[in-house]
Amino acid sequence: MAKPEPQEQSNTSTSASFAAQICNHLTSVFTAPTSTPPPLTTIVEEISAASLRGGKIFVYGVGREGLMLKALCMRLFHLGLSAHCVFDMTTPPIISPDLLIASAGPGGFSTVDAICRVARSAGARVVVLTAQPETGSSVKYASVVAHIPAQTMADDGVGGADSGRALLPMGSVYEGAMFVLFEMVVYQLGEVLGRSPEEIRARHTNLE
Repeated sequence: MAKPEPQEQSNTSTSASFAAQICNHLTSVFTAPTSTPPPLTTIVEEISAASLRGGKIFVYGVGREGLMLKALCMRLFHLGLSAHCVFDMTTPPIISPDLLIASAGPGGFSTVDAICRVARSAGARVVVLTAQPETGSSVKYASVVAHIPAQTMADDGVGGADSGRALLPMGSVYEGAMFVLFEMVVYQLGEVLGRSPEEIRARHTNLE
């Protein structure tokens, strides 16, 4: 086997360093204190309860937060739940047994506020994920708040111009923490709902 060239070794070292920094930063989110029960506990309990009462699960978020929630929605479907992304053409109406999981990392967005308000008025429960549980506009529509204590656009760049270029800028820390959190949620729900790996895999599409 050919020996790696010095440049290849350097690139590998840089990649490993970046990966370690990112993973360490995301890990720190889950050791930081929260003003609510741990988000993992809240989300697993709310989804489990919705499943027991025969409710559907709806998810909504804007931008990259929305992409993380779409990934969660896919796995919830694989777990055998009736899961839907708001604004999909096949999304049914939300009613009282249902659950909406919405994200407003910086505290609030006009669309998130409006969708949460409609869901509450229809009698559904609403989980709001946010990094700003005390001041966000979306939390007033929440049945329960899941606090993810991570940097978002609300506090990006607070160190000023001299703080340098961040490896995880803007809302990347919050969005990355969402991905990690949702993987933990899916794992725990698999245990709670009694879903085997084979059963979960069987629900994956074959139209690829």
